[in-house]
Parts: sequence; structure tokens; C-alpha cells
Amino acid sequence: MDKALIAQTVANKLFATEDAVDTAIIEATKLLSGIVEARHEMRVSAVVTDDVIAKVTAAISALSDAQSAVVGAHNEMAELKLRLGIRTKLLGVVDKSEASSTQEQVRALRQAS
Repeated sequence: MDKALIAQTVANKLFATEDAVDTAIIEATKLLSGIVEARHEMRVSAVVTDDVIAKVTAAISALSDAQSAVVGAHNEMAELKLRLGIRTKLLGVVDKSEASSTQEQVRALRQAS
């Protein structure tokens, strides 16, 4: 298999990981918001949800750290791509149904260069 196609396969996994972390952050912040809103609607003291909010906040912080690590990996992989002599631009896949068309785009880019 061609280096560019192998690299694109890895890039697709990286993009999926970035998307998964972003989705997890979104869901965790929705959870935090939902807890605070529910407490407010039930007219319950903040003391009741304090431990839960602390745990969810810690999870959001850990997810933020994970996001930073994935971004760091992304940057390292971009440098590695160049060291391996892969000059084509790797395309991010927003939707898995677009994966095959992305590989066709990579082939077209490779042929053009």
C-alpha cells in the first residue's frame, strides 16, 4: 500500500479521536449544566450536588488535558509525515460515509503531485 494512503488511514483515526474527545467535552459540559439546572429547579442547596459537580469538573479537566495531548500528537504526526517524505495534504473526514471519497481524493492529489 502507498505511504500516503497508509498515512491517510492513520490521519482518519486521529481525526476520529479528536472528534470523540470534542464530543466527550460537549457532553460533559451539558451534564454539568444539567446538574446545576436540575438543582436550581428543585430548589436544592448547592451543598447537595457539590461532590458530583466536583467530579464532573474533574472529568472535564481531564478531557481538556486529553484534547491537548491529542493536538500535540497531531502536530507530531504532521512533522513525522514530512520526515517520511509524504508531501500530500491529509484530509480530515467529518463523516465516516465520506471515508471512501476521501481516499479517492488522496489518490487524485497524489497523481497531481
